[in-house]
Amino acid sequence: MRELATELGVNPNTVAAAYRTLRERGVIETSGRRGSRVRPKPATTGREYIRVEVPEGVRNVSNGNPDPALLPPLAPAFAAAAAQGDREPVLYGEATVDPDLARLAREALDRDGVPGGPLAVASGSLDVIERVLAAHLKPGDTVALEDPGWGSLLDLVPALGLRTAPVGVDDEGPLADDVRRALESGARALIVTDRAQNPTGASVTGTRARALRAVLEDHPDVLLVEDDHGHGIVDLPLHPLAGSTRHWAFVRSVAKAYGPDLRLAVLTGDEVTVDRVHGRHRLGPGWVSLITQRAVVHLWGNGVLDTAEVAAVYRERRDRLIRALAERGVEAHGRSGLNVWIPVPDETGAVSRLLHAGWAVAPGARFRMGAPQGIRVTVATLTEAEVAPLANAVARAVGSVRPASTYR
Repeated sequence: MRELATELGVNPNTVAAAYRTLRERGVIETSGRRGSRVRPKPATTGREYIRVEVPEGVRNVSNGNPDPALLPPLAPAFAAAAAQGDREPVLYGEATVDPDLARLAREALDRDGVPGGPLAVASGSLDVIERVLAAHLKPGDTVALEDPGWGSLLDLVPALGLRTAPVGVDDEGPLADDVRRALESGARALIVTDRAQNPTGASVTGTRARALRAVLEDHPDVLLVEDDHGHGIVDLPLHPLAGSTRHWAFVRSVAKAYGPDLRLAVLTGDEVTVDRVHGRHRLGPGWVSLITQRAVVHLWGNGVLDTAEVAAVYRERRDRLIRALAERGVEAHGRSGLNVWIPVPDETGAVSRLLHAGWAVAPGARFRMGAPQGIRVTVATLTEAEVAPLANAVARAVGSVRPASTYR
């Protein structure tokens, strides 16, 4: 640094500040006396690789997927959309959001109390979140994230050159005091999962939403991003935070209720945010296929899926496992969604012992920054007959000593 300051004719403190800025923005990495070097690519945590290889004969309850049996058939919807495309071919320069999709999405958002705003469409929740963050933040900015939280999101944020600030979560959503501390420490954005939080199943309650809105109103310049990927599989009401800050985005995908291969999510937000996302999207992919959008219109508009029934099925599967674990002295969480989160003293040992017992669960390390250890169990396809054997295996794996009562 002294040599560079002499060469440039500036104060050494100026060079030190420049190095610090480059390091904070993820451009360089410093290794003590070995010096600093330019990163070959943005740093990521590689959480996608923290997974269990599932041997043959082992029951996989680790993958986070919905139950294929509860997904609606897609062939009729795409056939109808393709037929419309044959009659009215989509060409360059046309509207990028199908008007019927916009209408149905807006009606649903209005019912749930999400403030009015323009609409855009992108390829899934993570795609939307990435575009929203890129529209407002610069490398080195800090994003407040739920901890434990969605592993893919915990990978995405550092890959964008952004820093993370962990926010604790309980069954009612992000902890308001943790959010306040993160924002007071300089976090420029907050990402909240409204329902079906992955991995804990948390769902923001009315009381927690009021507390979070009060915090956000003290920080009006913070970017708020809400992820409602659980829409269609959750029977708990939505308590949106949107509108508490100047810039906000609310994203709702169709993957969990209608199929992961339907790469479509609807975004609404303030005009500046949606305009930036929409404009940048046009310069890249251009638009999400109108055939896909119209297929979703067919699924939404024709009542192909009984979302209340689907949500009830997932709730029963979660509740069965949570009750069985409680009877065996094991704490578990899962108010909504597809997963149950189980705190454990040693997740590596628990995962290993469960695998040996014939059950593959997801290691909590995929979802944690500083949160206590845990494991995630996906209950989407868990049958009633499997609940007791799984609960027994978990109790043994985590060292529970309370005798289990008979579970039916």
